[in-house]
Amino acid sequence: MLSWPAPLLPTLPGTGPALRLHDTARDEVVATSPDRVARMYVCGITPYDATHLGHAATYLAFDLVNRVWRDAGHAVHYVQNVTDIDDPLLERAARDGEDWVVLAMRETALFREDMTALRVLPPDDYVGAVEAIPRIVAHIESLLDEGLAYALDDGTGDVYHDVARAPGFGGESGYDEATMLRFFAERGGDPDRAGKRNRLDPLLWRGQRPGEPSWAGPRGTQGRPGWHIECATIALDTIGMGFDLQGGGSDLVFPHHEYSAVHAEALTATKPFAKAYVHAAMIGLDGEKMSKSRGNLVFVSKLRGEGVDPMAIRLALLSGHYRTDRAWTPQLLTEAEQRLATWRRAVALPAGAAAAPVLTGLRERLSDDLDTPGAIAVVDGWAARTLAAGEGPAQDEGAPGIVGDAVDALLGISVQDA
Repeated sequence: MLSWPAPLLPTLPGTGPALRLHDTARDEVVATSPDRVARMYVCGITPYDATHLGHAATYLAFDLVNRVWRDAGHAVHYVQNVTDIDDPLLERAARDGEDWVVLAMRETALFREDMTALRVLPPDDYVGAVEAIPRIVAHIESLLDEGLAYALDDGTGDVYHDVARAPGFGGESGYDEATMLRFFAERGGDPDRAGKRNRLDPLLWRGQRPGEPSWAGPRGTQGRPGWHIECATIALDTIGMGFDLQGGGSDLVFPHHEYSAVHAEALTATKPFAKAYVHAAMIGLDGEKMSKSRGNLVFVSKLRGEGVDPMAIRLALLSGHYRTDRAWTPQLLTEAEQRLATWRRAVALPAGAAAAPVLTGLRERLSDDLDTPGAIAVVDGWAARTLAAGEGPAQDEGAPGIVGDAVDALLGISVQDA
């Protein structure tokens, strides 16, 4: 599947410090320690609607991870999937009387446009679930052969992973059984499905149902894959076990990331699937989480269509910490637009306050669990000092260009081109 074009990434003097991030599995901020190539998998969209600001905030957080790792001297192998076959996609297509393939292609294309506008570094591997189905089926066959999965005997062809055979199940989320059952029911699971060995057993393969698309599956069945085995397969096929970071929104902690790890660790008989599990918080509107089910979405494409500068959208979303649930308001966007204008005025001057402290401050703040509010405050301080002093003799002639490059490379915000 095609990704999107990469923005130019300025080269900065020196290198940044090691990145520290909050690992959900350990519930603490830990130092990341990639090899020369840092490996990151971030769960992608189910393309039945356009990119809303909750999506954007998540992908911006991991874009910062990508940028900070690169600034610290690592190459980055970034993988993202597209869940281009799933119940919500089929339901939306049926509701609107549209071909599900056309719907998925259109919304994926719009997502690419939004990511390009927001200057998000693209994944090296951008993989759709549909294109991964042959490998998914092979993995399900392996789990069946090892007695780690089972088919229901009700004639549906549905296959489930037996979590009783998964040592350490629950270790990624840290949730107790009652919490797992609640989230499983709320987030696409089927705890009350008759015939399952355990209420928390996840679906690996859904046998063909009337009117649904299907592919050749395990044991001669027809159907389509479950959600979690898709990401396990794509990650194993692109960056392998023990990669540095599994990322996504906080609503993926359970069941999705828990089960993806269960599947991969069962297939390879090794641990861990990922060295760290990092999750971005939710964006709310009018006191509620922004989500498709609630219908309270603010779309990136709509804001762009109204003439809003994508850099202002990016700056507004970065003004809160990635792990803090926060609200989107018109005031937040207005403040971001004003801040962006101020930064651009300062960077446009021929001289400014010293740049070295800005670069150091940005690196320190972002390497400390992506402290974007602190990083923004560093640039705010520099812009205020620069604009207050004007073009006086105490100003550094090369500073605006260096600061502009640093804000671009590390925060992903273009301030030199209004």
